Parts: sequence; structure tokens; C-alpha cells
Amino acid sequence: MIEPVELPSPWRDARLTVVVPTYNEAGNLPVLVDRLLALPLPGLKVLVADDNSPDGTGEVADKLALEHPDRVQVVHRAGKEGLGRAYVDGIGRALDGGAEYVAQMDADLSHPPEALPGMLGALLSTQAGVVIGSRYVPGGQLDEAWPLYRRALSGWANLYVHTLLRVRIRDLTAGFKIWQADALRDIDLNRVQSNGYSFQVEMHYLATKLGHTILEVPIRFEERRDGASKMTTATKVESALMPFKLRTRHRNLDS
Repeated sequence: MIEPVELPSPWRDARLTVVVPTYNEAGNLPVLVDRLLALPLPGLKVLVADDNSPDGTGEVADKLALEHPDRVQVVHRAGKEGLGRAYVDGIGRALDGGAEYVAQMDADLSHPPEALPGMLGALLSTQAGVVIGSRYVPGGQLDEAWPLYRRALSGWANLYVHTLLRVRIRDLTAGFKIWQADALRDIDLNRVQSNGYSFQVEMHYLATKLGHTILEVPIRFEERRDGASKMTTATKVESALMPFKLRTRHRNLDS
């Protein structure tokens, strides 16, 4: 585990909300929240967007919110509508709640929370619109336990999207990032229509089209600790079709 960077004041006091969508993550969520709240970022808050998990993740999140009433918030959604819809809901609420910066990360402990202070420092020092925790820039790593087929799928997906959309991001499918609130407002979440993992690609594409600076910093991506991947055939099909839809849907959008 890396040691988190100590940021100077006032950077360390920035109002950062970490949006964590959950579905059947009861075992991982308490560990993640503990690690997030231990970071040297007193302005950090956690917003859990739970899609009515049958394993009781919502109840676990409620308990965490009771233990940390000023720092943990829970959004209970009606059912499993997809990662993209959960993020749109959670990010919208974070912005409405006054967040200056909004982070996205998975609940499965594949993204290292300890990297967040360094990512926030990179965002503030460069005034980028978004900083991505990237697996595919120099210094980025994949857990040796990550299955070969997942590596192949991720690599193919990035190449496929690069070829179709010509977006200059190495880790186009990355789900670990910090946004400037103003960049998110400029993107306008009402434009975003992806339901599944293609949400990440659509957000990166919109940020690029609107002229926002996108910075990638290296992280080590870990294999999930508990539970199962949520990747389904339907999400793979959506991801395969999405680049074609994006080129048509946003063809007149420019900075």
C-alpha cells in the first residue's frame, strides 16, 4: 500500500466528494470507507450510490453513515440500472451538495484510495479538468492476479475506442479519477446516456470535445478482494456500440 501524499493547506482542505456506486459490495465497502476517511484530506466526503443490493450493501452503507454523519452519505436507488446511471445520480448530488471536486472510484478495492491526495494535487497544480488514475501510462501497473482474459479485454477495448474516437487518453476505460466541478457542469450530466461501463468512455469523449485538459497519472490496479465482477454480456455489447453512437450524438459539440 502506498503512503498518501501530504498536501499543503488550503489544498488539503478542498471540498472533495468521492462517489462510490455499489451493487453487492457489503464486504468491501467498510474497508474502502475506512481507508478513504483515514486520508489526510479533512474536506473529503463519501457518497455511496447503492442500487438496492440484495447482499445488504445498502444497510452496511447506512451504518457507516450513522458512524460518520458529517462525512458519509448514502443514496438508495430503486434497483440495478447500470454503473452510468448510478454515477450520474451520485455526481449530480455531489455537485448540488457543494463539492468543488468529485472523485469516481469502484467499491471493490481495485483502486488505491491512498492515491487520491496525489491525484488531487496534480489536478490543482495543473488546473486540469480531470485527472485519471491510469493503468497504461509509464509507471502504471496491473495486479499480477488480474486474469489474462480481463487484461486482453481491457487492452482490446482501449485500442478499439482509440481507433474509432481518436481520443488521446491511454486508459480510456479507467474508472478512477477526480474532476473539477466546473468541468462536470460544462459537460452537463443530462447529455450522458450510457448505462454501463461505457459511461467512462462517454465522459472522456465529452471532456475532450469540450476542450478540457485531461491528465493521466500512474496507479497500481489491484484485483478485487471480495465479490464478483459486474461485467455482463449486455454491458459488453453496449460498450462495443457506444463509440459509433458517440460520434453521431455529439458530432456538433465543440469547446
